[in-house]
Amino acid sequence: MAKWLQSGPRRDLCVLLSGSEGTAQRLKSRLEEHYDERIDPKTFYAQLSALEDAGLVEKRVEGLADVYSLTEAGERALRDHYEWMTEQLE
Repeated sequence: MAKWLQSGPRRDLCVLLSGSEGTAQRLKSRLEEHYDERIDPKTFYAQLSALEDAGLVEKRVEGLADVYSLTEAGERALRDHYEWMTEQLE
């Protein structure tokens, strides 16, 4: 498994980005809804930055918002993890 997907929130961010892109604020809100608790902004942006540094997500600026999308490497790492999970659940 990709080192950067060993963190649950990082994996979940990649899942949210699979098939679509999203603004940082929207991604943070969706994670907070899923976890049913507030996520510290500093922690959240550090996770996004780590994924970006690892080449799994890419960021572009659109107006005032940072918009993130999954890279090809991120998609591949997420699919590999999904296959592993599926094998474990069978």
